[in-house]
Amino acid sequence: MEYVVFLPFVVPLTALPVGGLAVRHLHPRTATLLLTALAVVLALCSTVCLGLFGVVGTARIPHNPLPDTWADPEVRAAVPWDEVTGFASLAALLVALLACVRTGTRHRTARVAARRAASAVRDGGDVAVLPDPSPYAYALPGRPALVVVSRGMRECLTEREYAAVLAHERAHLAGRHHGLLLVARLAACANPLLRPLVGALAYGAERWADE
Repeated sequence: MEYVVFLPFVVPLTALPVGGLAVRHLHPRTATLLLTALAVVLALCSTVCLGLFGVVGTARIPHNPLPDTWADPEVRAAVPWDEVTGFASLAALLVALLACVRTGTRHRTARVAARRAASAVRDGGDVAVLPDPSPYAYALPGRPALVVVSRGMRECLTEREYAAVLAHERAHLAGRHHGLLLVARLAACANPLLRPLVGALAYGAERWADE
């Protein structure tokens, strides 16, 4: 039964089937919010377990400031290969922290660069048309929130289609889908087994915006 302590690391293996079932059978809004909450809970559980394993595994190091009770044989017996597991857990925590910092930094850098480019061609409203022949459109959160459309996209759409694209991107902004996706990506940095939830959540957010 001692291996039950590793359960929080095994449960995220269900992320792929759970994500698929959610986006197929639930309303897109419900599925997106549910998957975000699930990603946060599972990431927190595995992170807390890594921290506890690290504490137990290093409790016998001389001059450790932790309470002596953490080094009791009964506590260490609950963690298989306590010292190896402890140091491995601390290493995994460090890797997860660096991955979260890297993801957050890249996200912020991309937003700043996109906002700088969009602000130069903003039409005075909430739409910015970039002079790019490639067709694309995306929602850019911030103050003010903007819908960015390329010239290539604008020229290949009818007025009705263009209005639909703007409505879709504004729905992303209204639903704060960017924040939900960022939370899911950070959760996947904490536990890579949660990566399937990111794809399912992104699909759910697109369907939510369509609705």
